[in-house]
Amino acid sequence: MATASVAAPALVRHAGAAEQPRFALGVASGSPTADSVVLWTRLIGGDLAEPAVPVAWELAADDAFTRIVARGTEPARVDEAHSVHVSARGLEPARDYWYRFTALGQRSASGRTRTAPAPGAAVPRLDFATASCQRWEHGHWAAWRDAAQHPSGRPLDLLLFLGDYIYEYASAPMGVRTHAQGAATTLEGYRARYALYKGDPLLQAAHAACPWIVIWDDHEVENDYAGLQGQGLDPAFAARRAAAYRAWWEHMPVPPALRPPADALGAVPIHGRLDWGGLARLQWADGRQYRDPQPCPRGGRGGSATVRPAECAELFEPARSLWGRVQERWLHEGFSVAHPWNLLAQTTLMARFSTEAVAPPAEPGGAPGGRYWTDGWDGYPAARRRLLAGLHQRRVPGTVVLSGDVHANYVAELHTEADDPRSPHVATEFCGTSISSRSWQQASVDAALKLNPHVIHGRSDQRGYVRFALTPERLEADLRAVADVRDAGSAVGTQARFVVEAGRVGAQKAGG
Repeated sequence: MATASVAAPALVRHAGAAEQPRFALGVASGSPTADSVVLWTRLIGGDLAEPAVPVAWELAADDAFTRIVARGTEPARVDEAHSVHVSARGLEPARDYWYRFTALGQRSASGRTRTAPAPGAAVPRLDFATASCQRWEHGHWAAWRDAAQHPSGRPLDLLLFLGDYIYEYASAPMGVRTHAQGAATTLEGYRARYALYKGDPLLQAAHAACPWIVIWDDHEVENDYAGLQGQGLDPAFAARRAAAYRAWWEHMPVPPALRPPADALGAVPIHGRLDWGGLARLQWADGRQYRDPQPCPRGGRGGSATVRPAECAELFEPARSLWGRVQERWLHEGFSVAHPWNLLAQTTLMARFSTEAVAPPAEPGGAPGGRYWTDGWDGYPAARRRLLAGLHQRRVPGTVVLSGDVHANYVAELHTEADDPRSPHVATEFCGTSISSRSWQQASVDAALKLNPHVIHGRSDQRGYVRFALTPERLEADLRAVADVRDAGSAVGTQARFVVEAGRVGAQKAGG
């Protein structure tokens, strides 16, 4: 099967064409349905016309663009950072397309995209991947090269990006690579950070290889923010969040309709649902915009802490939610008993992960032992219990939770009661490591694994992503690991493989 071109943008010269490359941030596609897909690019350059530059686009049934199936022109507006979001509609289900853009005498690289199968259609296979957390300074992105080159021999149908596309910090000292930007706090600052990241050719190759579904986590705005509360408790945080959301939309292959409202308090509903024919229902959730603040923060700050349950009564308040109660209900109602598989993409480790021994409560009704990080699901145990108990009550089949955020590969069993391994086992979790962001020492993870037996695999010492092959009979997970994050040309191999059989909850380690 032909693959997308990932070379530098091809220049179509015309008299008077500007010499600077206009498509240096690449191309992308995303938000696929059975008859549509979103195409994205952004023009750059200091002399772009106001208020808009016309950008022509083409969608073809072949990578040579001899069979054009759709074309048009969209304005790249100055107030949208000259980004373009094309909703290409009227497409055929379950097929590959190729796309490209032309503007100001130049032509972009081409990209490959794919539509979803028709609802209810028999589907033999879904090849997809999950990835998250790509801090620029912490390493090169060999993982993206591997994802674009489809080492399994099959190109990806879909990639799910689970948050932390950028990091808002100023450049870290002693980084593998550095940048000169300060902390991103304004619209221009966030735009510059996205431009830095999207200029990386390996990331561009991964975007050009297949459609993406994207959700954000905290670093697209500020570390550990929750709803309208920032880590620093800045009273002007709502305006900062609005600027960050705007820049995220400008740089992601998401529909024009998700353009953030002008009101800093306005919501941007990025959660969604997609049926991959009759094979699987995929849902994805926003873990930041609607969450309640983390319990028991450190004095004078918002954000996370590590707490012992006996010292944090707020931890157990039943009304607290990581997703917000409205989104919780929407997701719960969306799980399908008609599909053999239910995939839930969300931002952070759902399995309980204590760093101290979990002892029974000292007295009836008391708090158990253990020590927990409050920015993850351990900071929202009642919300986790509602979700997992609901899966059990509805007998939702083939539930697999897809997570990121914690910069380590974890494979875990999810039980209705996180502290009781005898409670119903209702889902399997694959939490993928980071593309480049640093993590704990492996010795710390090894110690924690002894305290959390429901976590059957844990590796924090390698960067990478997770590649999946889903059929009606089984889900195969290939944990792809980068040998040397300091090297853009690094080898990438398999850390471990796991299989989940249809009709059987839980992952089994596979050979090879």
